[in-house]
Amino acid sequence: MIVGKNHSAVLFHVLFYYSDISKKILEMNKVKCLFIIPFFIFSCHSKEKYERTTEGKIVTFEKLDSIKIEYLGNPTVHDINPVTETVLFMEQREFSEEIFVASFDGHIRTSFSKMRDVPDSYGGLMSSLRIDSDSSFIAYGYNGFLRYDFTGELLSRVKLKEFRVPNFTRKAMGFGMEKLGNKYLYVDQGSRDIDYSRIGSYNEIRLLNWLDPKTGEKEPFIQFPESSLFKSGKHFFRDAWTPAFTVSDDLIYVAFGVEPVIYVYQSYHPYSLVSSIPLDLPGYQNYRGTDHYEINLSLWETSAKIDNIKRIDGLFVVAYSPGYNESDLRELYTNKLPQESRDFWQKMLEKYPSRIAIVDSLGHLVRDFDTKGMLAQSMLVRNGELWMMEKPDNEVERDYFRLFRVGLKIED
Repeated sequence: MIVGKNHSAVLFHVLFYYSDISKKILEMNKVKCLFIIPFFIFSCHSKEKYERTTEGKIVTFEKLDSIKIEYLGNPTVHDINPVTETVLFMEQREFSEEIFVASFDGHIRTSFSKMRDVPDSYGGLMSSLRIDSDSSFIAYGYNGFLRYDFTGELLSRVKLKEFRVPNFTRKAMGFGMEKLGNKYLYVDQGSRDIDYSRIGSYNEIRLLNWLDPKTGEKEPFIQFPESSLFKSGKHFFRDAWTPAFTVSDDLIYVAFGVEPVIYVYQSYHPYSLVSSIPLDLPGYQNYRGTDHYEINLSLWETSAKIDNIKRIDGLFVVAYSPGYNESDLRELYTNKLPQESRDFWQKMLEKYPSRIAIVDSLGHLVRDFDTKGMLAQSMLVRNGELWMMEKPDNEVERDYFRLFRVGLKIED
């Protein structure tokens, strides 16, 4: 499986790097007999094994397959289709974006650009591109919902009923729209009508949207539950609540940014809250709000947050950033020379790599580890399969990138 070598659109401080995997063995509650659960985490040339006991089951997290795509550049994977063995990725440059369609055999089928001054341009992307059939994909952009075939020919265009320039956009594998029925579920990208400096704004924010590509309509829904950290009466930095979400069994599972809780909602009106699942993640040091509103651009990088969640075989796979401890936060705000600042950020990238936790349906931690050669945030489920990107190596220029199919193997 192939992972993009470099997410050029992502800021240098994003924790896409990994350190050694913790080998601490956690004990499960209410388990009378101990059973061993090996977790196999593979790097390019080695395998590490981890053991954990849980309810008489043996669970294995392992690489099952890989794809190697021949490409020299800085690709960003957007979507894959295991049935048609198709990979959709982009090369995003300063003033241009090129779309590539590749096969699982590693060859690029076609490439084209739909940015800027072309009649069928999407304008600006507001989400990752999404494969929507065996021969086409959809772009959610400033110019509406546009469907293209794999040669770049425009198949349809539906203008948006309402358009606002988004506060943020994350265009990469693991951060796109999820289809449910005839609509797409996506994060709400912010409203300029809301004064986020007011404590009352937390009663106005909608967290998710239903997007209808046939009508161009958008339906904002889901607000913070009363039990949420964001209803504690504190102020939080802008978009600290950016949702990580997934859909499974007609339920919506969502975690609101820095808050370590998975909320479970019905996927149909009135979108009732079904349950909440607190997550006890090792070393999770999240921002818990302040009494006064402040603008601090470093908080997004330094706070723990939930980056991605997926549900596989009754278990949650949670990608998260652990957050900085107090001493490192103090050092962050000390005066530094430019080189000292660069060295500090590099040290933090190595010290606080993104991690993956395997959690059961009650929130009990089954295992927590560093994926080493894979990007935790890039998790994507297609055709019931879990895929991840390979971590780019900024020290070595390569003429290929890889994706990995991974899975949880559960045995008695």
